[in-house]
Formats: sequence, structure tokens, C-alpha cells
Amino acid sequence: MLKIYHNPRCAKSREGLAILEASGKEFEIIKYLDNPPSYIQLSAIIGKLGIPAIDLVRTNEKVWKENYKGKELSEKDTIQAMVDDPKLIERPILIHNNEAIVGRPPEQFRKLLQEN
Repeated sequence: MLKIYHNPRCAKSREGLAILEASGKEFEIIKYLDNPPSYIQLSAIIGKLGIPAIDLVRTNEKVWKENYKGKELSEKDTIQAMVDDPKLIERPILIHNNEAIVGRPPEQFRKLLQEN
């Protein structure tokens, strides 16, 4: 089943959700700020995305700038920072089985929807 990691307050996330709804496919909405992923879950998502953890970080967020910017963080430390403060997780993320895509721009979702 498709899963979207969604923040209803984010315009890009809402656009991604609209694309998903228009597809007619069944999906699960995970409001990750209300129900944050665990370290293991987030590590798995990053693995499905095939990117380094830092590429999933919203580096313009105040909490990142105040606590992490300019520091040498390991992959584990970067993931832990996102687990500790889920606002740092880029959004939206669409997952299907072993594939995932970040909806930046939201039209990226169409690639994954066409394949599945």
C-alpha cells in the first residue's frame, strides 16, 4: 500500500496529497509531526529514497540552524536529529513497498504512481 508522510500545514505536502487522491489509488496518510517515525523507520525510509540522511533534512529550519548547522554530523547523528525534531524531515514523502520519493516538487509523486 502507498503511504504519504504528510504535514497538512505545508503547501507542497497538500499538493502531493492532492496528486495522490486524484490517482484513485488506496493510500495511508501518516501525519509525521503527530506520529513521528522511529529511528529504525526513518533509516528505512532513507534507504528506500537512496539518499544520504542530510539530503532529507530541512536545513533552513530554525532548530537546524541553532543546533546543528556547521557541525560534523554522522549519518546516525543526522537521522537522530530528525527523530528528535521531526520538523526537520523534508516533506512530503511517498512510499510504496521498497521505493520512496520526496515530493519536491509534488509532481515527483507521478513517477512512483505510474510505476505502481
